[in-house]
Amino acid sequence: MEKLKQIPEFMRFLVVGVIATAMHYGLYAILRWFMYVNMAYTIGYLVSFVANFYLSAYFTFRRKPSWGKAMGFGGAHLCNYLLHILLLNLFLYIGVPEAWAPIPVFGIAIPVNFLLVRFVFKKQ
Repeated sequence: MEKLKQIPEFMRFLVVGVIATAMHYGLYAILRWFMYVNMAYTIGYLVSFVANFYLSAYFTFRRKPSWGKAMGFGGAHLCNYLLHILLLNLFLYIGVPEAWAPIPVFGIAIPVNFLLVRFVFKKQ
């Protein structure tokens, strides 16, 4: 029964994830023309991080944001960011073009992020 309760929450997470990922990728796609790929990726990540926090709090998990949750969310996203950068550079290294390299990164890192962020917002 607990698994059934998680389905709407996961669907809301997907909506927020699509918004945050589109912001992240959009900024990356523009900024990579003007700066080093890792810097463009990082700036996109940071901007989407802020939007993601508020959308995750209010919409996905239906919790009020707090400094404690912000710190936990930040910690979860620090781990997630490191995974993103590691994977991005791995895909670039094996020859995936800069424009496409974030796509498999998102496919791997987003499910991991869901588990980390859910823990932050659901712990009592």
